[in-house]
Amino acid sequence: MRNKLVWVCRILVGLLFIFSGLIKINDPLGFSYKLQEYFEVFNITFLNGLALMIAIVLCTLEIVLGFTLLIGVRAVKVAWGLLLLIIFFGFLTFYSAYFKVVQTCGCFGDAIPLTPWQSFSKDMVLLALVLVIFVNRKSIQPAFSEKTGDRLAWGSIIVALGIGFYTYSFLPVIDFLAYKVGANIPNEMITPPGAEPDVFEITYQLKNKKSGETKTMTDKEYLKSNIWKDNSWEVVGTPESRLVKKGFTPKIIDLSIKDSQGNDYTKELLANPYNNLFVVAYDLNKTNLNGLGNLNALAINLHDNFNTRTVLLTSNSATDAEAFAKKNHLAMEIFYVDAVPLKEMVRANPGVLLLKNGTIINKWHYHSVPKYDDLVKEYFQK
Repeated sequence: MRNKLVWVCRILVGLLFIFSGLIKINDPLGFSYKLQEYFEVFNITFLNGLALMIAIVLCTLEIVLGFTLLIGVRAVKVAWGLLLLIIFFGFLTFYSAYFKVVQTCGCFGDAIPLTPWQSFSKDMVLLALVLVIFVNRKSIQPAFSEKTGDRLAWGSIIVALGIGFYTYSFLPVIDFLAYKVGANIPNEMITPPGAEPDVFEITYQLKNKKSGETKTMTDKEYLKSNIWKDNSWEVVGTPESRLVKKGFTPKIIDLSIKDSQGNDYTKELLANPYNNLFVVAYDLNKTNLNGLGNLNALAINLHDNFNTRTVLLTSNSATDAEAFAKKNHLAMEIFYVDAVPLKEMVRANPGVLLLKNGTIINKWHYHSVPKYDDLVKEYFQK
């Protein structure tokens, strides 16, 4: 019976760690953004430059620990690694939930968004399973010889790291973001008729000016009791708002494209009925100049031969962006967008989206942009 329990825990923990690691390593740059949020919370922003490498290493560690647990390799060390890792993750998710700092932990990337308390609950269940494995760590038998097991473990490390560097260099294999290929951006920004919005409950702290008596009331109780008509009672402090029921939220809520004067061009650019390009460089100070130069040459050729409109979207200031464009001879119109949606549009700096009527026809990392002739043949000669 005991052996069966350990096996069940091994399978559940192993598969969950592998799944969690694969989901995140599919989008290591996205996971690195989440790590930077934690670095901000704990005031260790000096690690921001290492966020990507840390993201890939953590994902690899999850995959390798899960895999080696399943095949029983180095069971004692693996059990210690699992215990320490789940305690670490449990601390982060509890801190996020209790102090309301990072509101999505990124445990399963953007594939399965979890609230901090959901993430913490998941980690506590995992901790219980890992404790069973840890207590019985010396009784776990390997499925292969030590030599074969070590080779398989090293193979899993190489595969995991390879996936991480590939997806970083050529975009996620599976895109779970709102700006995925085939998505119509204007439609993703709309709340359909009849959709229920979020429902919040507001809590007031009240104090009687004469007696000093205090009361705590919800907004419904406050209105129903008519206490607001009694001038002897006053609201003290800041009312607290709590989400009671989650309503419909559009997938895209923060996209606003403006020119240097602050004029909104979002609708105009997304309504373009012809093939057009969005070149995305959320930070021009960190963008790959060679990659941007290739995109600039592509934009010039498409404009000359197909009158294709190409715009550069960036979060830099207008002054810096215009100076950058002049220095690098960019033949693109420049528009300005907050960095958050730009990072979601394409996991590259720069990256490019091919759109028509606001629908994303395709998108590429600067490493994988097709050659001009191939792009024309595929998208401009139909």
